[in-house]
Amino acid sequence: MSTDWPPPAFDPVTGELLDDDEAGEPVSNVAEYSVSDISGALKRTLEDTFGHVRVRGELGRVSRPGSGHVYLDLKDDRSVLSGVIWKGTAARLKIQPEQGLEVVVTGRITTFPGQSKYQIVIETMEPAGAGALMALLEERRKKLAAEGLFDEDRKQELPYLPQVIGVVTSPTGAVIRDILHRLSDRFPRHVLVWPVRVQGESSAGEVANGIRGFNALEKGGAIPRPDLIIVARGGGSLEDLWGFNEEVVVRAAAESAIPLISAVGHETDWTLIDHAADWRAPTPTAAAERAVPVRSELVAYVADLAARQHRALSRAMDERRTRVTAAGRGLPKPDDLLALARQRFDNAAGRLGQSLKAATSAHRSRVDRAAARLSVRPLRQQIVRDRETLARLQRQSARAVAASMETRRTRLDGAAKLLSAFSYHSVLNRGFALVRDGNGQPIRSVASTSAGMGIEIEFADGRTDAVIGTGGGSPAPALKPAAKPAGGSGGGQGSLF
Repeated sequence: MSTDWPPPAFDPVTGELLDDDEAGEPVSNVAEYSVSDISGALKRTLEDTFGHVRVRGELGRVSRPGSGHVYLDLKDDRSVLSGVIWKGTAARLKIQPEQGLEVVVTGRITTFPGQSKYQIVIETMEPAGAGALMALLEERRKKLAAEGLFDEDRKQELPYLPQVIGVVTSPTGAVIRDILHRLSDRFPRHVLVWPVRVQGESSAGEVANGIRGFNALEKGGAIPRPDLIIVARGGGSLEDLWGFNEEVVVRAAAESAIPLISAVGHETDWTLIDHAADWRAPTPTAAAERAVPVRSELVAYVADLAARQHRALSRAMDERRTRVTAAGRGLPKPDDLLALARQRFDNAAGRLGQSLKAATSAHRSRVDRAAARLSVRPLRQQIVRDRETLARLQRQSARAVAASMETRRTRLDGAAKLLSAFSYHSVLNRGFALVRDGNGQPIRSVASTSAGMGIEIEFADGRTDAVIGTGGGSPAPALKPAAKPAGGSGGGQGSLF
């Protein structure tokens, strides 16, 4: 055993033995080195030893500064390991780091000399298992449901036939082609596409911006505002669809003033946007089918409604025509209405002539009696006076007669108009015809006719003869009288219906 003192000195960085000149004064057996030297040596040692490792743990603190890098803590029940994800790597991750998520990361261990700490530079990240993602998904679902974002009473009715449909999806995938093809088959509409990434770190933000962007469009603007929004993506794994489980997407869907259909994945795939949307479609094609009706079926339905409306109007007109006919049968005949007025007029006219004659005779008698008692001169004077009186009486009588005649003429004109209104001639002027048999009696029913029977048809502008049921091209026989109906009387107006 060597008893040399002091012991030989070694370079702390390279590990080489230092000679006496390099070791300096034998003041201490510990070599002197700079902070950077030791930090560099530790960095190289860690990177050489842990150049590629996989680490499993639970995500603790997650920080996203403006640089785009992600800083986080990876921990278990005993230790904490700091981690960093550079901006370019973060954009390629299938899932985004979130506090409480159990993950398996791959990267390299290195040091951060500025703070004398070590950390793992993460290159890939994946969930520790489907159960971890499902647990996180369920926790987030309960949280958002507690805020009322999934309540049924806040969901909007979808428009029956939207004029403009906005689609938030990838512009290059098969999804948009399926939607456009289905809309073209059912009912072509104006479609606006908001292009987004449907997978990756920026997917959630782009989808949320698409929903809010459509809502921000003004009605009547240069770009038409959609009446309906479809958020669509094809099928994939839970990690592929994770962007549609992000809070920013769910909140944008819940806040949308435009009705929204979620069509993410296949029928068995459920994401949180499905709960917040106003209607969830199992596939993008089903979303297009729900968005618009089938045009041919709609045209047939409208045609059926038009036919039903026409039949209803026809029934209503027939019913009212029947009521008018029944009411017409209950009205009195025009002759009966005018008979009393005509009689009063005749009586007044007869009394007027007699009254004039009696008045004239009475005045003449008084004049004669007065003339007998008067001399020639007074007589002449009396004659003048009587003539004036007679002239006055004649004028008064004439005015009275004229007024009485005018009153009676007015009554007669009113009665004549009433007679004309109830006369069958006014009915003939509206396009109807009156059919009489050979005896001039109106024919009221088909039962009153027979083949070969001669009839007379009266129109508004004249009469003509005809024969019933002659057939072939033989000329019409002469008008043949028909049997007079039982209980009938000639010369009546008869029924026009």
